[in-house]
Amino acid sequence: MVMNFDDEVRVTAHIEALDAVMDWVAEKLEENACPNKIQNQIAVVTEELFVNICNYAYGGSRGETVIRFAVHNRTIFMQFEDSGIAFDPLQHEGPDIGAGIDDRPIGGLGIYITKKWMDWVGYERINEKNVLTLTRILPQ
Repeated sequence: MVMNFDDEVRVTAHIEALDAVMDWVAEKLEENACPNKIQNQIAVVTEELFVNICNYAYGGSRGETVIRFAVHNRTIFMQFEDSGIAFDPLQHEGPDIGAGIDDRPIGGLGIYITKKWMDWVGYERINEKNVLTLTRILPQ
């Protein structure tokens, strides 16, 4: 999805950058009068996606993550980009949410939550980069 984003942050894809990422996203949501419930959902989604990039994209080494943000016509657009290992999270089966927590394998819940709470999620591999774009429509 090609669009113009209003702002972006570039950080090392390392868990030490999580607080800075979360603060930046919270600031963007506040600036745009995003309702608390949606702020909380986007915070969970942001944490899940960023931590997954930190843990898996670069195979134990460090790389960069770019997070972009925009609001147009009461719709939030966010984009997560990394140049790590090619990985389309939308192609993987979600977790069996009917299974008991002890019977469920680790993994998959973050993208499940992302798809549930966002209005649209899309993945592209562009110029050797993973690009995950999310949209969330704000209430009137």
